[in-house]
Amino acid sequence: MADDQITDFPGKDIDVHFDKSLCIGVAECGRASGDLFQKGRSPWCMPDASTPAEAREIVERCPSGALSYTDKVGGTAEQVPAENCVTVVSDGPLYATGDLHIEGAPEDKPGLKTRAALCRCGQSKNKPFCDNSHRDSNFRDYGAVGDSGPGLESAGGPLELKPIEHGPLLAKGNFKIRAASGRIAWAGEKVALCRCGASENKPFCDGKHREIGW
Repeated sequence: MADDQITDFPGKDIDVHFDKSLCIGVAECGRASGDLFQKGRSPWCMPDASTPAEAREIVERCPSGALSYTDKVGGTAEQVPAENCVTVVSDGPLYATGDLHIEGAPEDKPGLKTRAALCRCGQSKNKPFCDNSHRDSNFRDYGAVGDSGPGLESAGGPLELKPIEHGPLLAKGNFKIRAASGRIAWAGEKVALCRCGASENKPFCDGKHREIGW
């Protein structure tokens, strides 16, 4: 991969790729048991220190899409989840998982096809993706979801995520929204999600972006 934000860690059977521009330091990789990732080691990631199956499983834990892999021996590629889900993180971003089609997402960031952390505080300098600006901006929202949605007749399929200029994130497809408490709270096929951080009906847009001139 040519992007200077991307570091490739080659292995015999599998290569791991790390995209610094998407990382928000959740540490699902660094805290994983085993020797694939070791803080303070050079290189930090050693694909040959684990089995390919272990490497795939750990990489797929990354909620932001910063980690991805290339299987070199015909092993299992990352599978699209059977269901699309958007999880509201307390005082943080939206985690989207599924068959993601994010408008404007670069093709050289393959992790974003199934996993993404999306800004909902309105302050990220890497919109529509989270860059941890919610911490510096003291964004506060515990991630409760009040509306249950119209429901679903089927599951899976593409989830289209379209950031509207100066406006919300339009989500279209079969998907569910998980509250920060862990509860599956909403199900439906289309909704506008707040990106400015000011909605009084988070995670849904209520038009507040217009009032605050976002």
